[in-house]
Amino acid sequence: MLGGELALEIRVLARHGKGVREIAREIGVSRNTVRRYLRDPEAARYRARPPRPSKLAPFEGYIADRIASAAPERLEATVLLRELRERGYAGGYSILKEHLARLRPAAPPEPVVRFETAPGEQMQVDWAVIRRGADRRSVFVATLGWSRAAYVEFVPDERL
Repeated sequence: MLGGELALEIRVLARHGKGVREIAREIGVSRNTVRRYLRDPEAARYRARPPRPSKLAPFEGYIADRIASAAPERLEATVLLRELRERGYAGGYSILKEHLARLRPAAPPEPVVRFETAPGEQMQVDWAVIRRGADRRSVFVATLGWSRAAYVEFVPDERL
């Protein structure tokens, strides 16, 4: 299938009076392709395929009931796979696992607990070396724990 631009180009060239052979040679497609695009204006449109039911589709109701009956405990996919196989399920483990992941509610994020200190109780000190060619610089960074105020000083060497 050609893209929309090539299909449009085929139609434009045909309106300019070019023949099927000439259009096919110029674009680099077969003459039958050119004829098809000239005959059917919808031929260049991509259509979505209709969704196919999965092997798991007949068992989704059973899975939902089983998960609801086990709540608040979580059922393992291997346990459900064994039960479904007894009921005639011919699909695989990974399909079942993906389906169960979609059914589970997203876990709420855990709250962030900040580490707080009293004023003047804690300070973090870091040294970093910044190399820029042969010129080497060190940077001293001090951050107060309570106010988060920072002090930065660039020095030629940390031993000074």
